[in-house]
Amino acid sequence: MASSNSHRNGGVGYTSSITSNGTKVITDRQQQQQLFSSLNSINPKSSTTSSLKPKSSLRRSSTGSIAGSATAKDESRGVRGRVRVAVRLRPRNAEEAVADADMPDCVELQPELKRLKLRRNNWDSDTFEFDEVLTEFASQKRVYEVVAKPVVEGVLDGYNGTVMAYGQTGTGKTYTLARLGEEDKSARGIMVRALEDILAEISPETDSVSISYLQLYMETIQDLLQPTNDRISIIDDPKTGDVSLPGATLVEIKDQKTFVDLLSLGEAHRFAANTKLNTESSRSHAILMVNVKRSIKGKDSALSVENGNASHAAKILKPPIVRRGKLVIVDLAGSERIDKSGSEGHTLEEAKSINLSLSALGKCINALAENSPHVPVRDSKLTRLLRDSFGGTARTSLIVTIGPSPQHRGETASTIMFGQRAMKVENMLKIKEEFDYKSLSRRLDIQLDKLIAENERQQKTFQDEIQRIASEAQKRIAEVESNYAGALESTEINEFKKLLQNETLLRRAAEEEISSLRNEVAQWKRLEAAKSSEILKLRKLLEDESQEKAKLEEEIAALQSQLLQLSFEADETRRNLDKGEMAKLSGDLDSLLPQSNHQSSRDFGDGASMAKLFEQVGLQKILSLLEADDADVRIHAVKVVANLAAEESNQERIVEAGGLTSLLMLLRSSDDETIQRVAAGAIANLAMSETNQELIVSQGGLELLSTTAANANDPQTLRMVAGAIANLCGNDKLQMKLRGEGGIKALLGMVRCRHPDVLAQVARGIANFAKCESRAFTQGTKMGRSLLIEDGALPWIVQNANNEASPIRRHIELALCHLAQHEVNAKDMITARALWELVRISRDCSRDDIRNLAYKTLTHSPAFQAELRRLRIDYG
Repeated sequence: MASSNSHRNGGVGYTSSITSNGTKVITDRQQQQQLFSSLNSINPKSSTTSSLKPKSSLRRSSTGSIAGSATAKDESRGVRGRVRVAVRLRPRNAEEAVADADMPDCVELQPELKRLKLRRNNWDSDTFEFDEVLTEFASQKRVYEVVAKPVVEGVLDGYNGTVMAYGQTGTGKTYTLARLGEEDKSARGIMVRALEDILAEISPETDSVSISYLQLYMETIQDLLQPTNDRISIIDDPKTGDVSLPGATLVEIKDQKTFVDLLSLGEAHRFAANTKLNTESSRSHAILMVNVKRSIKGKDSALSVENGNASHAAKILKPPIVRRGKLVIVDLAGSERIDKSGSEGHTLEEAKSINLSLSALGKCINALAENSPHVPVRDSKLTRLLRDSFGGTARTSLIVTIGPSPQHRGETASTIMFGQRAMKVENMLKIKEEFDYKSLSRRLDIQLDKLIAENERQQKTFQDEIQRIASEAQKRIAEVESNYAGALESTEINEFKKLLQNETLLRRAAEEEISSLRNEVAQWKRLEAAKSSEILKLRKLLEDESQEKAKLEEEIAALQSQLLQLSFEADETRRNLDKGEMAKLSGDLDSLLPQSNHQSSRDFGDGASMAKLFEQVGLQKILSLLEADDADVRIHAVKVVANLAAEESNQERIVEAGGLTSLLMLLRSSDDETIQRVAAGAIANLAMSETNQELIVSQGGLELLSTTAANANDPQTLRMVAGAIANLCGNDKLQMKLRGEGGIKALLGMVRCRHPDVLAQVARGIANFAKCESRAFTQGTKMGRSLLIEDGALPWIVQNANNEASPIRRHIELALCHLAQHEVNAKDMITARALWELVRISRDCSRDDIRNLAYKTLTHSPAFQAELRRLRIDYG
């Protein structure tokens, strides 16, 4: 049920801001006393906090923030920082404005004091303090700057960071985090703004940014960037305690447009459902992981030689430092109460899974807040993924979203208490640094080549100088000997002796210089040997790391093999869980049992009697009674099978034993109205499973249901047949067969009955079919006109768009909105006067989400806009 991104970001528009404060609950009398004292002692400069050491281009937050601070002295060791929490109020929607018109909001905000009051009744209330209290008028920019920007700055400095939204469904979590802002840039959410700041700060030459986008659905981690990758495992590092997802898609980001496109793609693959509280309610937790790698410059020394001084020839090279920060942004699925959301069947199972994971998260936060020795992080995959965010090494900011309606006071109070407990959790912030040994090895190789070349040059110069001095000495000796021999008898012999002495001294000086040069060469050789030894050590270290990497790859291969085995087992479990909506029609079948067979219904109606009958008689014996000659026996047998089919645990066995085939044969061959009604109900129960849907169609069940719909006149029989076909309409793979085998025309033919229950099932089937077509258009698998329009369903849809019955009207309005989303259908809808119904829905519909969807469709369709201008209707 992946939802299109055109609906995911629809909702209430509002904005926010956050500062630091403590947490406690106080009475109204205490609040008054503290209010006066706080007003007298407020220091305007005291609200300004420092997040981390400043950057060169990314401006630090000058206003109060909820992210805490750290100094350079704390980078080498952990620094304590508690989880910072802000509360954000959503404005009333249209339904609340009407339903709660005479009632005050259940909360009263005091943003200047970072407090809110939760009303108990008209005269009493509880007061809570948060790090920031955001009104419904706060901007998206303000929310980002005080909630997420300090965390982003920490990630750029090498810390891990988490930004998470928690609250009741429909209170604006996805709007706050994942709003793309393609039409209105001021509405951009935290995800888009965070990547803008990160890309503006990093250096493309030395730094890198990569992302993964995942969803946690029904305790399975699925890749939103690659939907086929729906079984991702969690790996815990036993040494560091870090959590990794090796199977997730990792995409390197170079520019903002690429990120926005990937975010839009991921949002289109998220699971969503239509509930009473939200037409596009998220059914999964979305998790965006941003990995930032930055190189730290300015602290490295290199080998150098100055003025030929050998004692200061070189300094030891230090390896460059790399900082790796990870930003995790979590859009939690909304908590909901089943009695208010109206979830049922598979949607009910999704709600249970969501509430279980949120409950596990609450237990972990309670344990951390109370300093419990045991924190149950392994109770849920959500808590395993967030183990670093609560009680770990990450800087965490939590924003809790609430609504003003007094009807949801209980959910609002639960959300507030969750935030209060989270404020007591302390993390130990640690910077993530490591040495870049590969870069150091490259630099050492280059430096070694330079040293070798310089040594060779100096050796050549030294040899040339020795030869020159030796040649000059020989030449001078020869001259002296010649002059001495010619002047032995001369009076100038003493002068020659002095000259000889001078030459001897010069020769000794030359020999000393030669000795000094030889010592210098020896020192260079020793230095070269020391550097060679250091390089050998580094190469050995690199080889050890390569061997460790090979061992890890072998372990990963083994784990992947185990994961493959586990995936087969998980697929089997998922197929069992997907049958959660099977029991919906069991109550309907009980009402179909005639009064004359009251004793028989009492014998087979309850679950214990059915289980006892199932064990004593056996399924094969019950199915064989469907072919009995006695009509009463066949009637009782089909009732028993129908009741058994209402239980999820029996459906697979019924199908494997040939029960589906027997029911189809009985529906084809019997003229008895009761048998047709109950058999159609049993088939409708089996049709709730996607696997059974394809079996029903492959065995001719769709044509048989269409024939039964054409021949039957009983409203209850038609309701069962319409319900079965409506279930088939929700399967993307059966669209063409539904049209080719007469399923759509059979639905439209049953409107002759005019019974509200029958019309509601017909409307549901059309809405399911239209939604599947809309999804196919979005995914690019369908390009032509709607099959509903080609089969002539549009006039009936337009005629019943304003039906008095709420279930019929709601399904028809949704069907119209899905059809209108695709421009190829616009001309037919204008001709059929569906444009007027869309205008009415966008203005008068009581459901805020449907009204917004109709308005967005009208304003984005060129054909509709052209027709409205032609009619001189100012819209948009």
